[in-house]
Amino acid sequence: MASEGVSDYLFGLMPNHTVDPVGVARWLVCKNFWGTLCTINNEQEGAPFGHVVSFSDGFPDRGRGVPYFYLTKYDITVRNIEKDARVAFVVSELGLGPVSGRDPQDPTVVKLTMTGKLGKLDRHSAEGQFALLALYAKHPEMKTKWPADHDFEVYKLENIKDLFLLFERANPVHVPVEEYLRYPKKMAE
Repeated sequence: MASEGVSDYLFGLMPNHTVDPVGVARWLVCKNFWGTLCTINNEQEGAPFGHVVSFSDGFPDRGRGVPYFYLTKYDITVRNIEKDARVAFVVSELGLGPVSGRDPQDPTVVKLTMTGKLGKLDRHSAEGQFALLALYAKHPEMKTKWPADHDFEVYKLENIKDLFLLFERANPVHVPVEEYLRYPKKMAE
C-alpha cells in the first residue's frame, strides 16, 4: 500500500499541475501504456526515427517511473540502439484517451519527453522478471498473441538524463530526475 500523502495519481486523478509537476510526470507515465520511442536511425545516415511502442513502468497504478519495453530484433529501434543507445521517449495525456475533444498539440494537453539510453535486460534477472510481469499486466496480448519466433527481449530506459514536461500553457518544466525517481520512494509497496 502506498504511503499516506502520496499524490492522487495512484488512484487515477491527475495531481495539480501548478503544485506538483513531478507528480504529474509520474502520473502520466504510470497511467499510459504507449508512447513514441525516438532513436538515431543508423540506416538513414543518423536521421531521427520515431516509433510507437507499448511500455509499462510497473503494475497498473503502482508504477515505478522507469519505462520497460518488449522489443524484437526485427524492430529498427533495436538495430538503431545497437550502434547508439541514446533515445527520447514521449508520452501524452491523449495516450490515455480523448481529452474533451482537445487537439494533441493543444498546450493544455500534458506531454512528457524523457531522454536517456535504452538498455537490454537479462530476462532471467530479478528486474527482467519484474519487467516482464509488468509488461504482461498492462499488455496481456504480448504473452499470449505475439509471435514467439520474433525473439522479443526486455529493454529499459536507463540513465535518464532529462524530463521535459509541457502542461497547462505554462512554461515547460525540466523535472529533476532524482525527484521524479523518488516520487514516492517506493510505489510498489
